[in-house]
Amino acid sequence: MTAVATTRPVALVTGASRGIGAATARELARHGYALALAARSAGDLQTLAAELSAGGCPALPIPTDLRRPEEVQRLARLALDHFGRVDVLVNNAGIGGFGRRLVRLADDEVDATLAINLYAPIALTRTLLPGMIEQRRGAIVFIASIAAHVGLPASSLYCTTKFGLRGFALALRRELLRSGVGVTIVSPGFIDTAMTSWLRGVPKAPPELVARAVARSIDRPRREVIVPSYYRLGIWLERALPWLADVALSRRGR
Repeated sequence: MTAVATTRPVALVTGASRGIGAATARELARHGYALALAARSAGDLQTLAAELSAGGCPALPIPTDLRRPEEVQRLARLALDHFGRVDVLVNNAGIGGFGRRLVRLADDEVDATLAINLYAPIALTRTLLPGMIEQRRGAIVFIASIAAHVGLPASSLYCTTKFGLRGFALALRRELLRSGVGVTIVSPGFIDTAMTSWLRGVPKAPPELVARAVARSIDRPRREVIVPSYYRLGIWLERALPWLADVALSRRGR
C-alpha cells in the first residue's frame, strides 16, 4: 500500500459503512479530516470511500472483521502505513442485543457481541494510543449507548458490553489527563439505523445528530455526551428510582 502524505488530521472510524459510522465519516470529511474507514461490508465501504474521495477527502476503505484479533491489528497497521499516523480513533462498530433473552442466544452470537462491542475497541485503542501519546495529541471517542446506564431486558449481553466499554473509557480518560489525548464517551439513545429497524412506536433520532456530537467531542473533549439529551431523564430515573425503572422496563421486556 502506497503511503499518502497529508497535512490533514487523520481519523479512523470503525463501523463506517452505514448508520452512525457513515454519518460520522461524512461529518469529519466536512471538518477537513483524512479518513481510514473500517467495516465488514466491503461494498458499502468502497462506495462511501469513493463518495468522500470525489469530494476531496482522502479516504481509505479497509474491510475488517473485528471479531478476529488479527484483523484488528491489520486495520491499525494499514491505516498507519497509509497515512503515517492516526490522530483520532472513533470506536463506533457494534452489534445489537438481538432483542432476545440471554438463554436464547447462540454461542456464536455471544462471542461476536463480546468481540465486536468490547474486545475490539480495547485492542484497537491499545494499538493506536502509543502514537498519540508520543505526539502529545489525539482524541479517542467511544460510541457507547444509553444501555451503558440502564439495564434493558432482552438486551443483557449488549448492556454488558456497553457498561464495560463505558467503564474502560472513563478509567482511560483519567489515565490520560494532561497527556494531550482526549477521551469522550458518546452515548446515543434510539437512533434511526438498521440496528433499530425492528423497533416500532419508539422515537428515533437521525444518525447525523450523533455524528455532530462526535465531531464536537474531538475538538472539545468531554467526559460523556448523551444524544439526544432528553435520555438524561431515563438515566436519572434508573439511578434515583430504580424500583420504578424495574416496573416500567419489566413490562417492556414482557
